[in-house]
Amino acid sequence: MKAMVIEAGQLALRDVADPVPAAGELLVAVKAAGLNRADLALRSGHYEKIATRPPAPIAGLEAAGEVIALGPGVQGFRIGDRVMGMPSGSYAEKTLLQHRLALPVPPGLSWEEAAALPVALFTAHDALVSNAALRKGEAVLIQGATTGVGIVAAQIARYFGAGIVMGTSRSREKLLAMKAYGLEVGLQPETFPEKALEATGGKGADVILDFVGASAAAGHLQCAATGARWIQIGRMSGALAQIDLNELSRRRVHLIGVTFRSRSLEEFAEVVASAQRHLGEALGARRLRSPLDRVFRLEEASAAHERMRSNAHLGKIVLRIGS
Repeated sequence: MKAMVIEAGQLALRDVADPVPAAGELLVAVKAAGLNRADLALRSGHYEKIATRPPAPIAGLEAAGEVIALGPGVQGFRIGDRVMGMPSGSYAEKTLLQHRLALPVPPGLSWEEAAALPVALFTAHDALVSNAALRKGEAVLIQGATTGVGIVAAQIARYFGAGIVMGTSRSREKLLAMKAYGLEVGLQPETFPEKALEATGGKGADVILDFVGASAAAGHLQCAATGARWIQIGRMSGALAQIDLNELSRRRVHLIGVTFRSRSLEEFAEVVASAQRHLGEALGARRLRSPLDRVFRLEEASAAHERMRSNAHLGKIVLRIGS
C-alpha cells in the first residue's frame, strides 16, 4: 500500500506492506485523514512514536474509511461499515483501528467531514463533559477557540446549554466566523481576563478550556469564577507557568490536566463510548461539525502540513485518500 512515512523529519510517499489486523482490530481502507498539530510534533520527534504495523513510522492519527477485514474477537462491526476514529498511521491507504475506539460514520457525512471530527470530538467532550462536568447556564471560556478542537468545543458547549460561550484568538476575522459555530463573545489574548469578567457581569468563567498554556495561565486565574474548572489541554505557548496558589485556593479553582497519550485502552474506550452516548444524536442530526478548510491528496501531505503551519486556516485540513 501507499503511505506517508516520516524520514528524518520529512514526509515521503512509500510502498509499505499492508497491515494485518490483530485481535480486536479493524482493517480500514482509509478514505480521508485529518491533520492535527500533533502530526507536526511527531515529525520533529516531540511525541513518543506509537508503533504502526508494519513497523514504519507512518504519519497521522485521525481517519475515516471502510472496514475491509476483521481481527479475531471484533464485535459490533462488519465488513463494509463506515467508521471514523484515531488510528495510528492514518496517512496511508490502509490502517488498523481498535474496534472499541471506532465510531460509525453518520449517514450523509462525507469521508472528509468524518475524518475531520474524531480528535476534536473526543477531546472536547472529554474536557467539557467528563472532566469539567459542564452544567446548564454556566459560562465557558475557550482559550484558543479557533483551533480545530476549539470550534467543536464551542458547539458542544452550546449543545449542553452553556449560558455564554467565550473564546480567544489573535484573528478578529476568525472570531467573527466563529459566531456560526456557537461562539458568542470573541476575545483578544491581551485583554481576555478583563473582557471575560465584563461579559459575565464580574462573575467569571465557570469552565476554562486551555489550549494555550503558559502565557494565559495568570489570566485564567484572574477571570475564573469561584469553583471554576480549568481544563489544561494544550501548551502552544509553552509548558511552564507561574500561578498564584493563594488565588487558586481562594477561588477554589479545580486545575485538571488531560491527555490521551497516557490512557489505557480501557480508559480511551470509555472516552469514545461516552462521546457516542452523549453526542450520537447530535452527530446524526449534523448539529456538530468541523468545517473543512482545504482538502489535499495523500501525495500532497507536505503541502498540507505547510498550510497548517501557516495558521491561516479556520477549520480542518484533510487528506483525501483512495477512491
